[in-house]
Amino acid sequence: MLARTSVFSGSICPSVLPFARPSSSASFLPNAKSLAEADPELHEIIVKEEKRQRRGLEMIASENFCSRAVREANGTRLTDKYAEGYPGARYYGGNHFIDESERLCQKRALQAYRLNPEEWGVNVQPLSGSPANLAVYTALLQPHDRIMGLDLPHGGHLTHGYMTAKKRVSATSVFWESMPYHVSAETGRIDYDEMEKLASFFRPKLLICGASAYPREFEFQRFRKAADAVGALLMCDMAHIGGLVAAQEHTSPFDFCDVVTTTTHKTLRGPRSGIIFFRKGVRSVDAKTGKPIMWDLEERINSAVFPGLQGGPHEHTIAGVSTALREAMTPEFKAYAHQIKLNCRRMAEVLMAHGYDLVTGGTDNHLILVDLRSKNIDGARAERVLDRAGITVNKNSVPGDLRPFVPGGLRIGTPALTTRGLNEADFTKVAEFIHRAIVIALEFNKNPEVQKSLQKFYEQLDANMPEELRQLNKEVEEFALSFPMP
Repeated sequence: MLARTSVFSGSICPSVLPFARPSSSASFLPNAKSLAEADPELHEIIVKEEKRQRRGLEMIASENFCSRAVREANGTRLTDKYAEGYPGARYYGGNHFIDESERLCQKRALQAYRLNPEEWGVNVQPLSGSPANLAVYTALLQPHDRIMGLDLPHGGHLTHGYMTAKKRVSATSVFWESMPYHVSAETGRIDYDEMEKLASFFRPKLLICGASAYPREFEFQRFRKAADAVGALLMCDMAHIGGLVAAQEHTSPFDFCDVVTTTTHKTLRGPRSGIIFFRKGVRSVDAKTGKPIMWDLEERINSAVFPGLQGGPHEHTIAGVSTALREAMTPEFKAYAHQIKLNCRRMAEVLMAHGYDLVTGGTDNHLILVDLRSKNIDGARAERVLDRAGITVNKNSVPGDLRPFVPGGLRIGTPALTTRGLNEADFTKVAEFIHRAIVIALEFNKNPEVQKSLQKFYEQLDANMPEELRQLNKEVEEFALSFPMP
């Protein structure tokens, strides 16, 4: 009979059963084949998507390309570990290295945004931006409390309380009462006077600033003033501008807000995840007793994330976020964020020179919002033609839109292509490609048959693709392939 070493005592103890491999050749270990060998069907799909990204121009404002290091971190064995709870207080054993990794991510999140750990805390477990926002609402609000955010057709996000006259669209409008504020019909910029008046009337418990399709900087001090006037907490959803804020290329919401949420995969250039920052320490001083009144957000927010809304965090993704945050603190990243803005401004200038209407008349950040209504084409048709040309954008509502599924605009961003190394001169050419595609869309849409429905337009475009569009696609592909992928 063979003996085995005890991993607990280090002693040699007799084994009850013989320590020998089974005679069967079968193994319970997962096979060591590559993805191409183990699952050729899925591998083929992934290869096709990689080719599409390399050969095309990715211009969706909420997309980017991770670095090799981020993707490596995101693909490690950390994906195999359950880690319910928080560092030092897990519900599973074997998490001492996981705790190290998550604490490192927390530390880097505070460092990247230049935050004092005595004044700010952070939760890096949300699975993305929407879950992060839901966790904040769950932590800070009671059911049917009031919230205010920018209206979705005016550039806001679904999770900021979006609802229509007939339907409560977002879960946030189902569980809480919401009232939107808007952008000015004349300028396309947030109507801060209206926002303050609505807040004084509606008296929300939580006021939300941030957007998913707003091309200008936010005046955070105006939101702070409105929140203070009604005793509301102020939250910023900086998902789109998180990387710009880290690089100090956008005013920081941390100087004004009580809670800040962000995704990590847009301008921050990390994997798909979310972060919640919250104030901690002394909130104010009691006027009568002189005793400090402390913030109580940390325990409430942490409890809302887990166990309130989530189970085990995705620690492999948290590791990828950690690497992205480290990259965001480098001089190279600051130069990158600055170039994002330069490229976006150049694209805006070229398109406006071609007669396109841009919401707000330009941009301060990483995106533009093109209003196509004056061109007699909608965003859905323009998006499809651009897609067939190899240029990926998304249709988007513009102020005054009444058809969310066939909106009047396009949202176009520069983060992903800036990652590939494009500069202002390159974006001049990109803007010309976009213009040519929209001209093709306008010409194709003159056919009465394709005007009957959006589906007819799609079907006819693929069945009878104009030669000009095929030629444009070839030029776009040749141009895209001249730039490296990270």
